[in-house]
Amino acid sequence: MTRTRKPVGRIAFVGAGPGDPGLLTRRAHDALVDADQVVYDRGVPESLLDVVRAEAKAETQFTPAEGVPGDVAKVLISAARSGQNAVHLVAGDPFGHDSVVKEVQAVARTAAHFEVVPGVSQAEGVATYAGVPLPGVRTAADVEDVGTLDFDALAAAVQRGSLALAVDAGDLAAVRDGLLAAGVDGGTAVGVTGDGTGETQYTTTSTVDSFVAAALGFTGRVVLTVGDGVGQRDKLSWWENRPLYGWKVLVPRTKEQAGVMSARLRAYGAIPCEVPTIAVEPPRTPAQMERAVKGLVDGRYAWVIFTSVNAVRAVWEKFAEHGLDARHFGGVKIACIGEATADAVRAFGIQPELIPAGEQSSEGLLAEFSPHDEVLDPVGRVLLPRADIATETLAAGLTERGWEVDDVTAYRTVRAAPPPAEIRDAIKSGGFDAVLFTSSSTVRNLVGIAGKPHARTVVAVIGPKTAETATEFGLRVDVQPPHASVPDLVEALAGYAVELREKLAAMPAKQRRGSKVQGPTALRFR
Repeated sequence: MTRTRKPVGRIAFVGAGPGDPGLLTRRAHDALVDADQVVYDRGVPESLLDVVRAEAKAETQFTPAEGVPGDVAKVLISAARSGQNAVHLVAGDPFGHDSVVKEVQAVARTAAHFEVVPGVSQAEGVATYAGVPLPGVRTAADVEDVGTLDFDALAAAVQRGSLALAVDAGDLAAVRDGLLAAGVDGGTAVGVTGDGTGETQYTTTSTVDSFVAAALGFTGRVVLTVGDGVGQRDKLSWWENRPLYGWKVLVPRTKEQAGVMSARLRAYGAIPCEVPTIAVEPPRTPAQMERAVKGLVDGRYAWVIFTSVNAVRAVWEKFAEHGLDARHFGGVKIACIGEATADAVRAFGIQPELIPAGEQSSEGLLAEFSPHDEVLDPVGRVLLPRADIATETLAAGLTERGWEVDDVTAYRTVRAAPPPAEIRDAIKSGGFDAVLFTSSSTVRNLVGIAGKPHARTVVAVIGPKTAETATEFGLRVDVQPPHASVPDLVEALAGYAVELREKLAAMPAKQRRGSKVQGPTALRFR
């Protein structure tokens, strides 16, 4: 009788790095994607687990310092023996924790297959994010037990080069006393960074004598940097000096669309809060779209004009229902109102013929759309699939240019449910530093479901129509990009923040305190 061999699982000890999901290595990412069971320490941000499969088991255990290595090893070995891939995800680098080294040793004594995936250490990673170089002979360590530190060696490291230590905030006094007792000059520069590589990372600079008091209020793991490198923060600090760092920005869009804007905002240091104000639903009756798709296949149209990503999605979903694909657009030219819409079309393997080079709006598209010519354009009909509440500007302009227009409702936009009470309160009380409006409907719907943003909130709008609507609702428009696109809108807000910072920096201290300018940029100068 042939026995079926039981599948053998793998064990991976994975370094999560200092916290920023962008610092997770490719190999670490792949290990998490393949995992059937993940044990993660309390010091690991849960956002790093977003790539773990929904059916996989993920559980937090403890910080490496307080855990029992044998307990975790037993969990991992048991999972591997049952044919599962198990991961222990730890902050920083796996071999930066004595307890994890002992886990690896325990697993190595069995027949289980294992690997150790390195990660950026907390000490070195956070020092770099804080703008503190560690040149020369350097010492960097993720410390679990301050009692094991050799302060004489650390003092020598400070004199020869640089020092970075990741420790618990509650151990800072012990570190100070140890450094002073080992002969480190009390006036030596020190930086203390909390929430390293996170959205609210903050660094305070002082000296060995005073850094404990300067770091009052810091909790959890912090990174201590000591030496000449701390003095270079003014020029090298980049994470905390991004244009929108610390800004809480309201993103009122459909749930599907908010992600792209939020990613761009995070790149500039903002903390986006997505509040869906619009839900996209199919038209009440499918008859119009059915006729439009048939017309496309039959060669009824010379052009299809897409005015939104939602319109592109609606047409392709209808194509899929009928088993059609991009080949059935043969002979039909496509125009898009902006780059985001064009990217959605390109995603289906089609290159648009027309995208406005200037203003990306209905007016901008009309300015570049040729009038109908009976000789050059034997087919004189245009398909315009769009929302049920779209303005008539584009359809009317095409008609004036001699085109016949089939203005078809491709989707409906309905008002989303109100956000939680704490979000509504923050909107009305000035809890958000900025709000980004990408259409007139986002203005109307946000005010309808959550109320009007506070006067101190910076209002950024994507284009002139949205600006008009915001003004109608009594909002002061602070930012409007030269081109109507999400990247340009975020770029314009970042530029506004930079200008604001420069303006405040040029003010005398007394004027800064009296300035009505709000937001994190203003607060840093008060």
